[in-house]
Amino acid sequence: MAKRSDITPELCRQLLRYEPETGKLFWLPRPLHMFTTQRSCSTWNGRFAGKEAFTNSTSKGHKKGWIFNIAFYAHRVAWAIYYGSWPKDQIDHVNGSPNDNRIRNLREVTHSENLRNCGLDARNTSGVNGVSWNKRKGCWQAYVCHNGKRIHLGSFTDRDVAADARREADLKYGYFPGHGLSRPATATVT
Repeated sequence: MAKRSDITPELCRQLLRYEPETGKLFWLPRPLHMFTTQRSCSTWNGRFAGKEAFTNSTSKGHKKGWIFNIAFYAHRVAWAIYYGSWPKDQIDHVNGSPNDNRIRNLREVTHSENLRNCGLDARNTSGVNGVSWNKRKGCWQAYVCHNGKRIHLGSFTDRDVAADARREADLKYGYFPGHGLSRPATATVT
């Protein structure tokens, strides 16, 4: 049985073809030495070779698939095939669409950087990340997270003023332009 460490970028290149312009992965024909019998080789190649791979979606919209019964995200495999090494940390989808694995939509980031390019949380009721209504005080409050700390930006009677304070903080603390936007699952990079 294969281990995750056995799945190298070189092996991925032998098993899969990556199209950087579309972000899609396709199974390549496998040689006989990867199988125990000629029949299993012919069956596998007849069923999968040339077909799109990693077409399953997670609940958050990321594409995933399996290589020798080990699950991988398509964006990490695409990165490994294109650059010849596994990403050291996380891969961010620039446009926020987790199923858009074109190479120009992928960038290697730290966890902290990845959090600065999130869409609008589904539970958000103000329409702006980092802005919420404080019932007890009867005002809008704005905050931003930086280096693991929540920074209070102020209390405001007007939601738009609170939103402006948060947008200024986004610029100051290096949030990506798409952070906090409501994005369709099929957003594309231009």
